[in-house]
Amino acid sequence: MALTSPRRSALADQVIAELRNQITSGEWPVGTRIPTEPELVEQLGVARNTVREAVRALAHNGLLDIRQGSGTYVVATSELAGVMHRRFADADPRHIAELRSTLESRAAQLAAERRTERELKQLDALLVRREEAWTARERDAFIEADATFHLAVVAAAHNDVLTELYADLGDVLRAWLRDDVDEELSPETHMDHGRLVDAIRDGDAAAAAAEAGGYPFMCRPELFT
Repeated sequence: MALTSPRRSALADQVIAELRNQITSGEWPVGTRIPTEPELVEQLGVARNTVREAVRALAHNGLLDIRQGSGTYVVATSELAGVMHRRFADADPRHIAELRSTLESRAAQLAAERRTERELKQLDALLVRREEAWTARERDAFIEADATFHLAVVAAAHNDVLTELYADLGDVLRAWLRDDVDEELSPETHMDHGRLVDAIRDGDAAAAAAEAGGYPFMCRPELFT
């Protein structure tokens, strides 16, 4: 359906909201190239200048990246995530690993104390998906599965602030993981998350915290020697 509005400023806001919804809903995942300007004009039924204004606004807010000669890509799922992506894109990998360890360790501890049976089933399913991607040597699928698994662990902590913060940091952590995971997914670099799920299932908060807190350092031990 074409978007209509008597005032151009309101129309631009409407288009911005529509494009943002495509991003936040997952219709356009991070890394996706969005439709071209002519395609958006046709889809939304608005003028080229309105589309251009909306895209530039979302790029300014950090959700989109306009790459000349290539297209426009989704780089974050929220304005805060966009700010974090820009702020920490060039951060010391050691510091990113330490931050990830801190957040995931505490989240796993809380998850062991608060998780539901439904969340345990979800973790089991995500763990299977992660292992299947590794076995198939599908690196991008593994990175996405691993990120989704850890976000589910954090969500099982039932701390909305922690979950939202971790989700907004997700793009930074995915970028770190892409640099960390070897291209071949060799057996010697595989990290078994089964013990983490077992600790959460058993309600062993200390073991869950230790398992989750150690993974970043196991990934990049050379950073901490």
